[in-house]
Amino acid sequence: MPRACARHILVKTREEADKLKTQLDNGADFSRLAQKFSQWPSQKNGGSLGEFNKGDMVKAFDDVVFKGPVLKVQGPVKTQFGFHLIETIYRN
Repeated sequence: MPRACARHILVKTREEADKLKTQLDNGADFSRLAQKFSQWPSQKNGGSLGEFNKGDMVKAFDDVVFKGPVLKVQGPVKTQFGFHLIETIYRN
């Protein structure tokens, strides 16, 4: 079973996600932005979701984590929870 480790920032609107993505692209610290803006319990861990199996997350999220580049912030990705900025730390 493929496994991955990822972190994310979840916000309500695409506009918020776009602003945060611009900050990240300009060198802002992912963990700090996650702690300040993310609307998910992982915010207190800098957005870290730890390690999980393929299929544990909703499909749009899973697709980014298991198919996208590693160590590059992807998004915004829309799910039923809102808009995510996702960074895959590693996968096997």
